Amino acid sequence: MADQHALTRLERFLDRFANRHLASVPAGVREFLVFGIKQAWACLFGALMLLAIIATAWWYPDDASLARNDLLVVLAVLIQTAMLVLRLETGRELWVIVLFHIVGTGMEIFKTSVGSWNYAAGGVLHIAAVPLFTGFMYAAVGSYIVRVYRLFDLRFSHYPPRWITAVIAAAIYLNFFTHHYVIDVRLVLVLAVVVAFFRCRMHFHVHRLTLRMPVLLAFVLVAFFIWIAENIGTATGAWLYPSQVEGWQMVPLTKLVAWFLLMMISVVLVTFVYRPKPPDENGSPDNLNLN
Repeated sequence: MADQHALTRLERFLDRFANRHLASVPAGVREFLVFGIKQAWACLFGALMLLAIIATAWWYPDDASLARNDLLVVLAVLIQTAMLVLRLETGRELWVIVLFHIVGTGMEIFKTSVGSWNYAAGGVLHIAAVPLFTGFMYAAVGSYIVRVYRLFDLRFSHYPPRWITAVIAAAIYLNFFTHHYVIDVRLVLVLAVVVAFFRCRMHFHVHRLTLRMPVLLAFVLVAFFIWIAENIGTATGAWLYPSQVEGWQMVPLTKLVAWFLLMMISVVLVTFVYRPKPPDENGSPDNLNLN
């Protein structure tokens, strides 16, 4: 069972709602519904950011006095402020969001300077060629991971030593910069992640069942959904890769490797706030293995 003290007020309400109104629903359907509700809630920050990007692409006039990039910054700040004021986010999540802002913006400044991708011109709220709303997109990933950690009371068996994961994450982040000048070792880094987490299993409590799955599978699944969101973002013109300048096309599937490695960095950053915990030996006997 998730720690009720770690949940926000609305999350406790959703938990009570499931207990009261889904009790008569068949067990499999109930667990599926609760899983979907929790995942949707965990994605709230990212979903609102993506909705803002889509809405401004469809309906915001090109000749508006406030540039679209600046409007996205304003909307991102309003979303973040509202979630804090309404206590839809905890203070620990805010620390993760700030951390992701710093890490993500630093990489964005470099990547745009070497032409890896480009943002639409316009606006004054930017650092170099990077609009300030981009930091919130990285923060959305951090927000999702922290929320999932709380909502599903994540536990880990055979989690590798944190110092090893920190070294790998630092090497991944460094390679994002250095591969423009020296050999690209991302495939070696993928192998390092696979070796480190091969035995690791993630235990997550849905409603009345505790399930488990390989952490590597979770990395791949989250990376895939980020890739989908990236396709939406580039289709709206918020940013473009060089191959999309002459006409939009899908982001190459090879980008999944980059997002897989980003997941490693993301998880390590979150473990600075939420230390990985082993499974509760006295927990629910209802366990399913998704291995």
